[in-house]
Amino acid sequence: MTADPRGNMPPSLLAVTIDGPAGSGKSTMARLLAKKLGAVMIDTGAMYRAVTARVIDNGVDPDDETAVARVAREIHLRFAGEDSRQVLVDGEDESARIRQADVNALVSKISAYPQVRSELVGLQRKMAEGGPVVMEGRDTGSVVLPQARFKFFLVAGPDVRAERRRLEIAQAGESRDHKEVLEGITARDLQDSQRAVSPLVKPEGAVEIDTSQLDIDEVLERMLVLIVSDKYEAS
Repeated sequence: MTADPRGNMPPSLLAVTIDGPAGSGKSTMARLLAKKLGAVMIDTGAMYRAVTARVIDNGVDPDDETAVARVAREIHLRFAGEDSRQVLVDGEDESARIRQADVNALVSKISAYPQVRSELVGLQRKMAEGGPVVMEGRDTGSVVLPQARFKFFLVAGPDVRAERRRLEIAQAGESRDHKEVLEGITARDLQDSQRAVSPLVKPEGAVEIDTSQLDIDEVLERMLVLIVSDKYEAS
């Protein structure tokens, strides 16, 4: 089975998309859901981060969209390890590198380039051809796989998302205060929602889940119930 070039998935191929702003719980839920469904988890945000890291490390001018797009076209990306946690870039484990501060500061700019998005969307669709997949990001249900059978849009309050991200950064060995992280989250929200190509929107047909007051198990259960029952309806 193959995916249509426009992103239309064959009806028999299970594809789940999870979109939402930073800190809404996309990566955590995608990883857990993929494990439950026996699917491959594809973190599209990590792919943009990998390109950004390679741009920085190779001294590519981040203001040169054509040069950056060339990096996106030539890079070899693969997810490996338990729950697809490892991000392999040209065979090297870059999982930690792509989460560092210099990548955080530049990824919004890199991911906004139309040429870069075109290159990576094509790669993401190709990765989804084998199915089943759980794909998460900011445009997976609206642009990458618009005909996915199951689409979710996760949201949470800015303060909740900022605290989640602060804890994530702390686990990686960096120290950031809540206010600083909140400012970064707010700026990223604005950039993602206002970019000209593939802005962050709730995909048509997606079920919205506010994760602010829900724990991980509650969110996972809600998603699984909708997928395995006949009660899936867009909200």
